[in-house]
Amino acid sequence: MVQKIALFNHKGGVGSTTTTFNLGWMLAEKGKKVILADTNAQCNLTGMVLGEGTEEGEERIEQIYHTKSNIKTGLAPVFESQPKAIEAIDCIPIEGRDGLFLLPGNVGFAEYEVTLGIAQELSGSIQTLKNLPGAINYLFERTAEKFEADYILIDMSPSLGAINQNLLMISDFFIVPTTADFFSVMVIDSLSKVLPKWYRWAKSASALPILRNADYPFPDVTLRFLGTIIQNYRTHNGKETKAFQKGIQKIEETVSCKLFPILQTNNMTLPKEAYQYQGIQDTFTLAKIPDFNSLIGLSQEYQTPVYTLTADHVKLTGILLEHTQKKQEEFRETFSNLADKVIGLTTAYAVSN
Repeated sequence: MVQKIALFNHKGGVGSTTTTFNLGWMLAEKGKKVILADTNAQCNLTGMVLGEGTEEGEERIEQIYHTKSNIKTGLAPVFESQPKAIEAIDCIPIEGRDGLFLLPGNVGFAEYEVTLGIAQELSGSIQTLKNLPGAINYLFERTAEKFEADYILIDMSPSLGAINQNLLMISDFFIVPTTADFFSVMVIDSLSKVLPKWYRWAKSASALPILRNADYPFPDVTLRFLGTIIQNYRTHNGKETKAFQKGIQKIEETVSCKLFPILQTNNMTLPKEAYQYQGIQDTFTLAKIPDFNSLIGLSQEYQTPVYTLTADHVKLTGILLEHTQKKQEEFRETFSNLADKVIGLTTAYAVSN
């Protein structure tokens, strides 16, 4: 059965898209079948995978928008009252990595925000809205079956709207990407208030007979917190600079002392032993990823992870090439460890349930 993992932070600029791409690639490298779902109306993940900015990439993106192979058109039967059923998306195989697929985004997906919001508030009493809250989950499940996927990684937009509420509550797990700054601390504090409210709504929705018996049923709520990722900080001699050390420490303290206890109280965490078994400390930091400067830009340009860039890609020789390759290897090790933790945590939870 597929495991849906949401990457969610309602503050933008935290590297969610880059993390989704690199983590998905590494999971596939470890033998998992992975679908990367672009649910952000900015479509950064879709552009990154398909080569936005190149002539070939623009043609591929345009072609997708004229087919059903994107998230908006996949949901159109229920959101636009079309006389047909929701069907699995024809995901796009990602070049260079077997077992990795893209479920493309669509800038028009955000058009469904208001309709979904109304449905999530009133679908318990208005029969015509009953199919909307479960539609995205149904689309994901059918698509996962078609591609025999082990994971769907959901790259979400930075908002607290109805679409994100739905996406997060139909997921099995979630990761919070952050950057080492004060605003990320504020976001974690905000999540400690918002997530329990969303969870209570989802539990109520999943218990409503009208939604459970819909053509696209709203699922049982199984959401569990995997941890945070702290990234885009500067280092000196292999360690975080003092300014970023303070930011990282504040994030970890807020997660450990505020967010996790609240999530635990609301049944949104794994048992503490599951984290400890994977070597995750009480800060619940899954990975720390420093700023890799130009390598991220090259990764996006060549539609490949930082750790698979070649000497031809980076256009360096000698000592500079050696230094860059060392950074790439550090990046590979970080994401390999992250993927192992994700596999370990999700597998342990699946076995225990």
